[in-house]
Amino acid sequence: APVDIMDEEGTAMLPVKGGKWFTEMSVGSHMLNYDSLLVLTHFKGHTMGGFGGSNKNIGIGCADGRIGKKMIHTGDTGTQWGISKEELMERISESAKATADHFGDHIAYINVLRNMSVSCDCEGTAAQPVVTPNIGILASTDILAADQASVDLVYALPEKYRHDLVERMETRHGLRQLSYMKELGMGCDRYVILDMDHGDKPITLAEAVKNVKPFKA
Repeated sequence: APVDIMDEEGTAMLPVKGGKWFTEMSVGSHMLNYDSLLVLTHFKGHTMGGFGGSNKNIGIGCADGRIGKKMIHTGDTGTQWGISKEELMERISESAKATADHFGDHIAYINVLRNMSVSCDCEGTAAQPVVTPNIGILASTDILAADQASVDLVYALPEKYRHDLVERMETRHGLRQLSYMKELGMGCDRYVILDMDHGDKPITLAEAVKNVKPFKA
């Protein structure tokens, strides 16, 4: 398949509407060549973000490597260490909003809740072992609903299965991603889960996780 490196030929600035940290975000210029975007995300924990869902995927992933990512991670002091955990979540969300607003109704999100380590995939063989059981796959045209439902499904697991991932989310203030997305008007945190295996039947969180089993390597 053809591969298109978004910032291979420079960058472009997308507006950030209603942000308090940014008025615009730098992305790869090739992104403007596309009229739709399908965001496929491996939902898992993250060392800095608490969790990596659709919001973090496009917030960090669509920011270009030279300018955008530096904007997100650099505070007023000139170093990333000058940024509080909650501020980082807000900066990621504002960056994500730039991309989400750019594509408007022509963007959709898929979160895959399988092999969920507390570590990001980028840590490779250094990642912490997976202890959270597989849950399934969520899809939505609403970025906040997708990430909120993913987090809620993790919290709906028995405590012994959710403990490590929930601890990672909370100690990094990752849930600020969700509350700030709501403040920015990026979506709705109330949703209905439709079970695609049973004819679009609405199901509860408890029903969605009742058959999960401990992860076995």
